[in-house]
Amino acid sequence: MISAALAMVPHNYLAAMKTIGLIGGLTWHSTIDYYRHLNQLVQQRLGGQHSARLLLHSVDFEEIRQRTFANDWAAIAAHMTTAGRQLEQAGAHCLLLGANTMHHVADEVQAHIGIPLLHIADATAKAIAAQGLQTVALLGTRYTMQLPFYHQRLAAHGIQAMVPSANDQQLVHDAIYNEMASGIFADATRQQYNGIILKLQQQGAQGVIMGCTEIPLLLRPDELSLPLFDTARLHAEAAVQFALG
Repeated sequence: MISAALAMVPHNYLAAMKTIGLIGGLTWHSTIDYYRHLNQLVQQRLGGQHSARLLLHSVDFEEIRQRTFANDWAAIAAHMTTAGRQLEQAGAHCLLLGANTMHHVADEVQAHIGIPLLHIADATAKAIAAQGLQTVALLGTRYTMQLPFYHQRLAAHGIQAMVPSANDQQLVHDAIYNEMASGIFADATRQQYNGIILKLQQQGAQGVIMGCTEIPLLLRPDELSLPLFDTARLHAEAAVQFALG
């Protein structure tokens, strides 16, 4: 039986669903979240048992990690561009880089592919602006917190990003690579993150960008008084909006 929600969707609308291309494995733990978000969001929009039209290119994270630590962004850009082209050739209509840090090379990747790369910071900034917030804490790898690519993208939407102290940045960064990338989400680490967020709240942060796609697997919104912005889910929402119109 066709559901009431699906019955309201014209047949040609369903036929026009675009295919989402996702570069995953950055890490695979958060890629699982992306896959779940994309399919849940499509089903919520279309009803029935609909799911996302999706192509996944999953990379070897260890290779990317080593190049990141070596600041070999040219090699990373080339790797992401190759993956993006393969997804485009396979039929993807848009591209997601499934990690905040990898958006350091997003503009270069976009310049070498013929489909739109949906930027994770744009999706996040729109959600923050929709809540009327202007100053938010940004937690992520040191590259996301320190390099200008994320801050500039947020600033273009009128959002100012605050980052933790140097010592707290190191703690946040190390936990991402030494624990979360290996699927370890420890209670002690969550409490440390909560303490860092409290400090930033006291300094004026109105919300928190979980600027690493593993952080939503660690933090619990009910333990914090600030709104948390789940970048993986917001990125997936932007992709589904693109795919369904």
